[in-house]
Amino acid sequence: MKIGLYFGTFNPIHIGHLIIANHMAEYSDLDQIWMVVTPHNPFKKKNTLLEDSHRLEMVHLATEDFPKIKPSDIEFKLAQPNYTINTLVHLQEKHPTYEFSLIMGEDNLRSLHRWKNYEAIIAHHEIYVYPRISTDEENLESKESQHFGTKIHMIDAPVVEISSTFIRDNIKKGKNVQPLLPTEVWKYIDHNNFYKK
Repeated sequence: MKIGLYFGTFNPIHIGHLIIANHMAEYSDLDQIWMVVTPHNPFKKKNTLLEDSHRLEMVHLATEDFPKIKPSDIEFKLAQPNYTINTLVHLQEKHPTYEFSLIMGEDNLRSLHRWKNYEAIIAHHEIYVYPRISTDEENLESKESQHFGTKIHMIDAPVVEISSTFIRDNIKKGKNVQPLLPTEVWKYIDHNNFYKK
Protein backbone atom coordinates (compact mmCIF):
# COMPACT_ATOMS: atom_id res chain seq x y z
CA MET A 1 0.00 0.00 0.00
CA LYS A 2 1.25 3.49 -0.87
CA ILE A 3 0.70 6.04 1.87
CA GLY A 4 1.10 9.77 1.33
CA LEU A 5 2.09 11.65 4.49
CA TYR A 6 0.70 15.17 4.68
CA PHE A 7 2.33 16.95 7.65
CA GLY A 8 0.96 20.04 9.35
CA THR A 9 0.03 21.71 12.61
CA PHE A 10 -3.56 21.88 11.23
CA ASN A 11 -4.27 24.81 13.52
CA PRO A 12 -7.02 24.54 12.37
CA ILE A 13 -7.46 22.12 9.47
CA HIS A 14 -9.40 23.90 6.69
CA ILE A 15 -10.96 23.14 3.32
CA GLY A 16 -7.66 23.92 1.55
CA HIS A 17 -5.98 21.03 3.35
CA LEU A 18 -8.88 18.73 2.43
CA ILE A 19 -8.86 19.79 -1.23
CA ILE A 20 -5.15 18.94 -1.51
CA ALA A 21 -5.45 15.65 0.43
CA ASN A 22 -8.47 14.51 -1.57
CA HIS A 23 -6.82 15.44 -4.87
CA MET A 24 -3.77 13.37 -3.93
CA ALA A 25 -6.03 10.45 -2.94
CA GLU A 26 -8.06 10.57 -6.15
CA TYR A 27 -5.60 11.68 -8.84
CA SER A 28 -2.27 10.11 -7.87
CA ASP A 29 -1.22 6.49 -7.31
CA LEU A 30 -1.36 6.94 -3.53
CA ASP A 31 -3.81 4.58 -1.80
CA GLN A 32 -4.27 6.59 1.37
CA ILE A 33 -3.37 10.02 2.71
CA TRP A 34 -2.38 10.26 6.37
CA MET A 35 -2.76 13.74 7.88
CA VAL A 36 0.16 13.78 10.32
CA VAL A 37 -0.55 16.29 13.07
CA THR A 38 2.69 17.97 14.16
CA PRO A 39 2.87 18.15 17.96
CA HIS A 40 3.58 21.30 19.90
CA ASN A 41 7.32 21.75 20.10
CA PRO A 42 8.08 22.07 23.83
CA PHE A 43 11.13 24.20 23.01
CA LYS A 44 9.08 26.85 21.20
CA LYS A 45 6.55 29.18 22.72
CA LYS A 46 3.46 29.23 20.51
CA ASN A 47 0.49 30.81 22.22
CA THR A 48 -1.70 30.48 19.12
CA LEU A 49 -1.16 26.72 18.79
CA LEU A 50 -4.02 24.69 20.23
CA GLU A 51 -3.29 21.61 22.33
CA ASP A 52 -2.31 18.54 20.30
CA SER A 53 -5.49 16.66 21.24
CA HIS A 54 -7.77 19.45 19.96
CA ARG A 55 -5.96 19.72 16.63
CA LEU A 56 -6.05 15.93 16.20
CA GLU A 57 -9.78 15.90 17.01
CA MET A 58 -10.41 18.54 14.33
CA VAL A 59 -8.56 16.39 11.77
CA HIS A 60 -10.74 13.44 12.82
CA LEU A 61 -13.89 15.55 12.35
CA ALA A 62 -12.70 16.88 8.98
CA THR A 63 -11.79 13.49 7.50
CA GLU A 64 -14.49 11.15 8.81
CA ASP A 65 -16.37 11.26 5.48
CA PHE A 66 -13.21 10.60 3.43
CA PRO A 67 -12.29 6.89 3.66
CA LYS A 68 -8.92 7.41 1.92
CA ILE A 69 -7.84 10.19 4.30
CA LYS A 70 -6.78 9.27 7.86
CA PRO A 71 -5.65 11.33 10.86
CA SER A 72 -2.31 10.35 12.38
CA ASP A 73 -0.84 11.18 15.79
CA ILE A 74 2.36 9.22 15.10
CA GLU A 75 4.60 12.20 15.93
CA PHE A 76 3.01 12.62 19.37
CA LYS A 77 4.88 9.50 20.44
CA LEU A 78 8.32 10.58 19.19
CA ALA A 79 10.95 12.52 21.12
CA GLN A 80 10.89 16.29 20.58
CA PRO A 81 12.18 18.18 18.73
CA ASN A 82 11.50 15.70 15.95
CA TYR A 83 12.66 15.54 12.32
CA THR A 84 10.79 14.11 9.34
CA ILE A 85 13.49 11.49 8.78
CA ASN A 86 12.83 10.08 12.29
CA THR A 87 9.10 9.84 11.59
CA LEU A 88 9.74 8.04 8.30
CA VAL A 89 12.13 5.54 9.91
CA HIS A 90 9.65 4.90 12.74
CA LEU A 91 6.73 4.37 10.33
CA GLN A 92 8.73 2.05 8.10
CA GLU A 93 9.68 -0.09 11.09
CA LYS A 94 6.06 -0.16 12.31
CA HIS A 95 4.58 -0.87 8.86
CA PRO A 96 7.27 -2.71 6.86
CA THR A 97 4.90 -3.63 4.02
CA TYR A 98 3.75 -0.04 3.40
CA GLU A 99 5.47 2.40 1.09
CA PHE A 100 5.57 5.92 2.57
CA SER A 101 5.78 9.09 0.49
CA LEU A 102 5.80 12.77 1.44
CA ILE A 103 3.26 15.36 0.31
CA MET A 104 4.48 18.95 0.24
CA GLY A 105 4.00 22.28 -1.46
CA GLU A 106 6.45 23.63 -4.03
CA ASP A 107 7.76 26.07 -1.42
CA ASN A 108 8.86 23.18 0.82
CA LEU A 109 10.45 21.37 -2.10
CA ARG A 110 12.70 24.38 -2.69
CA SER A 111 14.07 24.11 0.86
CA LEU A 112 14.29 20.31 0.98
CA HIS A 113 18.08 20.38 0.65
CA ARG A 114 18.19 22.05 4.07
CA TRP A 115 16.25 19.26 5.82
CA LYS A 116 18.04 16.90 8.19
CA ASN A 117 19.25 13.81 6.25
CA TYR A 118 17.40 14.94 3.10
CA GLU A 119 19.56 12.58 1.00
CA ALA A 120 18.16 9.59 2.92
CA ILE A 121 14.61 10.90 2.47
CA ILE A 122 15.10 11.18 -1.30
CA ALA A 123 16.83 7.80 -1.49
CA HIS A 124 14.00 5.89 0.17
CA HIS A 125 10.81 7.91 -0.38
CA GLU A 126 8.92 9.53 -3.22
CA ILE A 127 7.66 13.09 -2.90
CA TYR A 128 4.32 14.35 -4.22
CA VAL A 129 4.36 18.10 -4.77
CA TYR A 130 1.33 20.37 -5.10
CA PRO A 131 1.58 23.85 -6.65
CA ARG A 132 1.70 27.11 -4.72
CA ILE A 133 1.39 30.63 -6.07
CA SER A 134 4.96 31.77 -6.62
CA THR A 135 7.06 34.34 -8.47
CA ASP A 136 8.97 33.60 -11.68
CA GLU A 137 12.20 33.60 -9.67
CA GLU A 138 10.77 31.00 -7.29
CA ASN A 139 9.63 28.90 -10.24
CA LEU A 140 13.21 28.88 -11.50
CA GLU A 141 14.35 27.60 -8.12
CA SER A 142 11.64 24.96 -8.25
CA LYS A 143 12.95 23.78 -11.61
CA GLU A 144 16.43 23.54 -10.11
CA SER A 145 14.95 21.24 -7.47
CA GLN A 146 14.23 18.74 -10.21
CA HIS A 147 17.76 17.38 -9.79
CA PHE A 148 16.08 15.13 -7.19
CA GLY A 149 14.95 13.20 -10.28
CA THR A 150 12.23 10.61 -10.65
CA LYS A 151 11.41 10.62 -6.91
CA ILE A 152 9.53 13.91 -7.38
CA HIS A 153 5.96 13.84 -8.67
CA MET A 154 4.48 17.23 -9.56
CA ILE A 155 0.72 16.88 -9.05
CA ASP A 156 -1.54 19.35 -10.84
CA ALA A 157 -3.71 19.97 -7.79
CA PRO A 158 -5.81 23.13 -7.39
CA VAL A 159 -3.91 26.12 -6.01
CA VAL A 160 -5.59 26.94 -2.71
CA GLU A 161 -4.51 30.11 -0.96
CA ILE A 162 -6.20 29.69 2.40
CA SER A 163 -4.09 29.78 5.53
CA SER A 164 -4.78 28.74 9.09
CA THR A 165 -3.22 32.04 10.19
CA PHE A 166 -5.81 33.97 8.17
CA ILE A 167 -8.60 31.92 9.74
CA ARG A 168 -7.30 32.41 13.29
CA ASP A 169 -6.78 36.15 12.80
CA ASN A 170 -10.27 36.63 11.43
CA ILE A 171 -11.99 34.56 14.12
CA LYS A 172 -10.28 36.89 16.59
CA LYS A 173 -11.67 39.87 14.66
CA GLY A 174 -15.17 38.42 14.81
CA LYS A 175 -15.38 37.71 11.06
CA ASN A 176 -17.40 34.79 9.68
CA VAL A 177 -14.89 32.25 8.33
CA GLN A 178 -17.34 29.34 8.31
CA PRO A 179 -17.08 28.71 4.52
CA LEU A 180 -13.33 28.06 4.90
CA LEU A 181 -13.77 25.19 7.37
CA PRO A 182 -15.40 21.77 7.27
CA THR A 183 -18.77 22.08 9.02
CA GLU A 184 -17.90 19.86 11.99
CA VAL A 185 -14.58 21.65 12.49
CA TRP A 186 -16.33 25.02 12.52
CA LYS A 187 -18.82 23.72 15.12
CA TYR A 188 -15.97 22.38 17.28
CA ILE A 189 -14.07 25.69 17.15
CA ASP A 190 -17.21 27.71 17.84
CA HIS A 191 -18.36 25.47 20.69
CA ASN A 192 -14.96 25.70 22.39
CA ASN A 193 -14.46 29.41 21.70
CA PHE A 194 -11.07 28.73 20.13
CA TYR A 195 -8.93 31.49 18.60
CA LYS A 196 -11.11 34.31 19.94
CA LYS A 197 -8.48 35.77 22.28
